[in-house]
Amino acid sequence: MTTTDDTEAARPASGRRGTPGRRRVVIGVVAVAVVAASALTVTAWQNGGGRPASGGAAVHTATAVVTRSDLSNAQTLDGNLGYGRATTVKGGKNGLLTWLPATGATVRRGRPLYRVDNVPVPLFYGGTPLYRTLEARDTTGPDVRTVADNLRALGYDIGVQPAVGTWVTPRHITPTATASPSSAPSSASPSAPVAPSTPVQVKRGDGVLTAGLIAAIKRWQTAAGMPATGVLGVGDVLVLSGAVRVEGVQAQLADPADGTLMTVTSTAKSVTVQVDPGEAGSMKRGDTVTVSLPDGSTAPGTIASIGATVRTTDASNGDDSSGQPRLTVGIDLRDTAAVRGLNSAPVQVKFTSETREGVLTVPIGALTALREGGYAVQLPGGRLVAVKTGMFSKGVVEISGAGISAGTRVVTTS
Repeated sequence: MTTTDDTEAARPASGRRGTPGRRRVVIGVVAVAVVAASALTVTAWQNGGGRPASGGAAVHTATAVVTRSDLSNAQTLDGNLGYGRATTVKGGKNGLLTWLPATGATVRRGRPLYRVDNVPVPLFYGGTPLYRTLEARDTTGPDVRTVADNLRALGYDIGVQPAVGTWVTPRHITPTATASPSSAPSSASPSAPVAPSTPVQVKRGDGVLTAGLIAAIKRWQTAAGMPATGVLGVGDVLVLSGAVRVEGVQAQLADPADGTLMTVTSTAKSVTVQVDPGEAGSMKRGDTVTVSLPDGSTAPGTIASIGATVRTTDASNGDDSSGQPRLTVGIDLRDTAAVRGLNSAPVQVKFTSETREGVLTVPIGALTALREGGYAVQLPGGRLVAVKTGMFSKGVVEISGAGISAGTRVVTTS
């Protein structure tokens, strides 16, 4: 980059007074995206024929051609390929563990994740776990919705669910006087008394434990190898956001089933990048990135998530930026075949925040900062042409101005 200022030329050796001229200061730019004075190297020369002032050093100049090209602001950051953050699974019922999955196993909806007293605990997808015993007909709530949605997804006919706004009255089955103390309410005969409770209104996101849903639960329990009671208690199913891959198993057979059992992850491979909060501002969900893999190949990806919590990195995790605040950016891979056979690996991710296509560009060293403000480029004959600057990237800058077109030669630092 260069700047102009009026100054008096040095006197010639003969003693004759020289004509005041315009001194041009050429600045070699080191930075790419910003022009910072602290990063510049300054050299001066006279406009008149390129001859240096008395006592000055010779100036090396050259010419460059204005070109039409694409510019982009990009940064490449280190990342990790894997299955994402692991989730700890804890058991929710009493009993002893009689079966556990193998590390690396994939478990999908309706399949058992472990067994307690030889009874399977299947996986359901959803956001609300079972937090109470689902037994009373017309019980409403988001946990009932979890059961209804999963049985429907597994192909079971659950009947018609009451619409939002409908009033229903949960009915609790009361055991008959002749029932044995050990008999569960679900074992009571259909003729047992029913105790109605206060009517409730079905809210958005609720499910209703209808007769049709109870019948579907019994059919599913039979197929799954569970007692066909039509009742579901806390811990009878495990509710997670989707299919899981078993990352590691902490429990052992015959351990109590109400403790920490295992860790699981998503089944989809993804990339995580720890990003400086100041750099995350130019990123947004849906942006396309390029992931460079250890074998030298690349795979396209999309920013799927940008963490909202700033965390401090830890050297024990192999992060060189230990102690620095970072946001976690999650990237989904578009081509999973590219990472087949890799469970985890260090990768590099190229983020592109802005792209300008088909613009006129010159080396940053061809810019002259005008005293009155703005910039110009100098033609080989010495004439200055005012230009408007755009994006700076990788040592070049986007320009536009009257009389400037692709192929125009301009003076630049050499």
